[in-house]
Amino acid sequence: MSRPRLVALLLALTTLLVFLPAGGFQFVNFDDTDYITDNPVVKHGLTPAGLAWAFSGYHVSNWHPVTWLSHMMDCSLFGVNAGAHHFVNVLFHAANTALLFTLLWRLTQRLWPSALVAALFAWHPLHVESVAWISERKDVLSTFFALLALLSYAKYAKENCRRSFWYALIFFALGLMSKPMLVTLPFVLLLLDYWPLGRMGNVRLLLAEKIPFFLLAAISCVLTFLAQRNGEAVVSLDSVSLGYRLENAPLAAAGYLQKIFWPTGLCAIYPMPPKLSALHVALAIAVLILISVAAWQWRKARPYFITGWLWFLGTLVPVIGLVQVGGQAMADRYTYLPAIGFFTALVFLANDFADRLQTPRVIRFGVAGLVTLACILVTENQLQFWRDSETLFRRAIAVTENNDIALINLGVALDVQGRFDEALVVYGQAVKCGSRHFEVHNNLGNVLGLLGRHADSLAEYREAIRHRPDNPKFHNSAGTELAALGRWDEALAEFYQAITLNPNYAAPHVEVAKVLFKLGRDADGLNEFQVAVQIEPDNYKTLATVAHYLAANENAAARNGPAALALARQADALSGHGQPVVLDYLGMAFAANGDFSNAVRCVQSALTVAALAQMPNTGAMQPRLELYQLNQPWRESFRATNSPAKN
Repeated sequence: MSRPRLVALLLALTTLLVFLPAGGFQFVNFDDTDYITDNPVVKHGLTPAGLAWAFSGYHVSNWHPVTWLSHMMDCSLFGVNAGAHHFVNVLFHAANTALLFTLLWRLTQRLWPSALVAALFAWHPLHVESVAWISERKDVLSTFFALLALLSYAKYAKENCRRSFWYALIFFALGLMSKPMLVTLPFVLLLLDYWPLGRMGNVRLLLAEKIPFFLLAAISCVLTFLAQRNGEAVVSLDSVSLGYRLENAPLAAAGYLQKIFWPTGLCAIYPMPPKLSALHVALAIAVLILISVAAWQWRKARPYFITGWLWFLGTLVPVIGLVQVGGQAMADRYTYLPAIGFFTALVFLANDFADRLQTPRVIRFGVAGLVTLACILVTENQLQFWRDSETLFRRAIAVTENNDIALINLGVALDVQGRFDEALVVYGQAVKCGSRHFEVHNNLGNVLGLLGRHADSLAEYREAIRHRPDNPKFHNSAGTELAALGRWDEALAEFYQAITLNPNYAAPHVEVAKVLFKLGRDADGLNEFQVAVQIEPDNYKTLATVAHYLAANENAAARNGPAALALARQADALSGHGQPVVLDYLGMAFAANGDFSNAVRCVQSALTVAALAQMPNTGAMQPRLELYQLNQPWRESFRATNSPAKN
């Protein structure tokens, strides 16, 4: 094996070892729910319907079908196994490390500087977020295709191989369909033409050559803007002014440089401060200008520096906040591709000075070894913060101030564990931060409802509706609390408002059906259930809820036992046969049909899965299991004893 191939292999293997602990991490409640755990299309794996879904619409405020397909492939191969999904991210990162080294080696023929750049890229703690966060598959995947595109372009430029040019274009298209941040890659090609390819003889010809790349980038920009506007991810100028964005952009760029040299206080969410320091902005601009002037002055003597520096700045442009997406001031993941440029400028500059000073190789290797070892140690520490949601957001709260997004997500993590009192405290802290996020009121309503504080819960949902009157879910939630308070007419009004806002929303139809049964209008209630199932025939939660009602209702079960069993079986299949609540409802359906042996089996499975996952609120399953063992069905009346005779 040649030395470059051996170096590439060692870099990749070391990267796998450094990030190996991620294979034991959980999903986090930070996009992973939308991308995988609560996404029925993705969880079904690669299917024709999933393929069409990936390409046909804007999902989670993005259009990146190749990323969706990669998640579907994971689910086909591993199911909803968080460790396996994490390890695929690690594999892509290791592959990117080897590809980056290979690219730099082929472009420069400088073995050890190329290896050091790849090592810094692989092991720098700033890149932990891109690798350890399953939802950031788009980062490692898009960079994988970007590096393949650059390798193909390098072969085209060096050997005039037209086939490689078209390969580069194809890989670029796949990269854009993985993450549209790659729109600036055509400019990177021009930078490589300057150094190290030395192709700047005919600039017009070089620009004309890149036209197909620029066209793809333009199409991707339009699709991305439409997707993010459709998903309400783009923040308006009323919320974040243009002046604020122009001030924050240099602060963020300088902040990334600071974290490259001194990676402390890293976390998943850096909140936008209400006011920016004019002094800090001025210092950030001064640093950027100083480095830019040096790059220009060295453009002939040290052309690698201006190429690397402009790579860093240019690839940051889509995410620097001029078009503000989300509530973060900056994000570690945004450095995944840009940092390659700065690492290249830095390493080749250091190597140049070492050559001028005739520094012995033992000292060079010693310094490089200490730097990379420090990176590995800090990366190992930072990696542990991504092991679960609670740890992730407690870290963010510890190293930032007034981080309402982190507080909200921590509250969700505690809520899922059944730690409702703790969740209430955390949500209260988010409110005290002056959170403008309507989710905090929705989440407070959820927890208060679970605690039986229905009036307080309703007040929180009303507040969420005040912020977002067009959100059907908030109206539906307010309706459920009104129903719990026995205010049937008001509850129905909220449910119908939710249906008006979104006719394809199944949940309010389910809730309307429950109220109608309470009011003695069983036939109308059954019709609403049928509408809900027609709207969401592939949503296991909807099917399971309807099955639960039909199986448990003392009035409906006798007539609808077979229908309940059919729905529960379908819900169980759609959920992957691993959801305790669905298994519990399936047991109810079996019991409603007199099949108590299968009812016992289902509830035992539900309890086992819940215990392994440490899920709370499974206490009601045990008495059901005991009844089924005695060949007695479970019944719970959905008809309130104080129901009015008329609606």
